[in-house]
Amino acid sequence: MARKYSYHPGQAAPFRISRSKVDLFLNCPCCFYLDVRLGVKRPPGFPFNLNSAVDALLKNEFDQYRAESLPHPYIINAGINAIPYQNAELDTWRSNFKGVAHLHAATNFETFGAVDDLWLDLDSKELIVVDYKATSKADDVSLDADWQIGYKRQMEFYQWLLRQNGYKVAVQGWFVYCNGIKDKPSFNQQLDFKISMLPYTGDDSWVEPTLHNIKHCLDSDNAPEATEDCDFCQYALKYAAAVKNPLRNKIERLSDG
Repeated sequence: MARKYSYHPGQAAPFRISRSKVDLFLNCPCCFYLDVRLGVKRPPGFPFNLNSAVDALLKNEFDQYRAESLPHPYIINAGINAIPYQNAELDTWRSNFKGVAHLHAATNFETFGAVDDLWLDLDSKELIVVDYKATSKADDVSLDADWQIGYKRQMEFYQWLLRQNGYKVAVQGWFVYCNGIKDKPSFNQQLDFKISMLPYTGDDSWVEPTLHNIKHCLDSDNAPEATEDCDFCQYALKYAAAVKNPLRNKIERLSDG
């Protein structure tokens, strides 16, 4: 599926690049180039509607405490001296297609990403970046799996965006991790969760060099080599080679006949 717009080297207008596209570049530069430069997107994944429902309900719940400038019980139980942060821009910052935005002058990228929540540390007056996660597994949740590097980079990118907008941001963020309980005797139209509060100390030093690497990648007329363990770009490049094969016209003629 082609993108509605793609990057053009030398373009005057800032190019919008989301947190998820930055993560795509880090995971597979070839897929990133095919998507952002050539307009060939990866096939979309299945929507995680239950996860989205958990996110929405958590936001509604935290917003009730935000309106009263009170700490949520999760915050109290975790021993954090903070309250949900109030700001007129919060709805924009949580919007998927707007988010917290920053024009990175060195690359002319308009970088952006949508946060789940922000809390205000009442001692340091710093903003705490908060991310909601939902799953259902027998073991306790953690941040130890290799694939969860994406979760960590996500938080660090939000921390960086807020700092670029002039906000004091705590290095420690929090994941509100909701683990669906599956060993109950019946459903009864209710899904219960075990909630874990997981702290994470972020380091956003990778963001600036990564943006410069992305700029270099997009300005090149040559796509990066296919990532060895990436099925998406391997397929896309093999398909592109196949459609250029002169046998294709012969096959089509035989099919038509």
